[in-house]
Amino acid sequence: MLTFMKFIHLSSIVVWVGSMAFFSFVAAPSIFKVLPRETAGDVVGDIFPKYWLIGYVCGSLALVSIIAVAVSEGVFPLLRMLVICAMTGAVFYTGLVVGEEARAIKAQVRAERDEQARQALRERFREVHARSSTLNLSILAAGFVLVLLTAVNIGF
Repeated sequence: MLTFMKFIHLSSIVVWVGSMAFFSFVAAPSIFKVLPRETAGDVVGDIFPKYWLIGYVCGSLALVSIIAVAVSEGVFPLLRMLVICAMTGAVFYTGLVVGEEARAIKAQVRAERDEQARQALRERFREVHARSSTLNLSILAAGFVLVLLTAVNIGF
């Protein structure tokens, strides 16, 4: 059972950080390069809920599994636990709060007929998008720190 929990822990970190890196540095830039901007935004907007779901599941599994292993072995890797908690909290906030705000603003932009109001909404969307991007890169950077901490303490 302990080996299984370690496997779940490592797998959740690898899948989460790997999928974030792939989406951020390969998929999203390619989508925006190949498709018209509005269509690319729609595609990425459709991917984001699944992207965040990966974070919700992997973050929760990483946290539960590190606690299970720590209790079994009597060793508490506090720094790793804190990094996982911060990443998981941030991904839930990004997906459930910031992402919802961005979706709502995007819908308002499409429905708005007044060009001046549309411009104001677009500016607000850019601000929310910047916050989302900063959070995403912060989570990814923390993920790389977590991978390093895990590699250093591979025996737990």
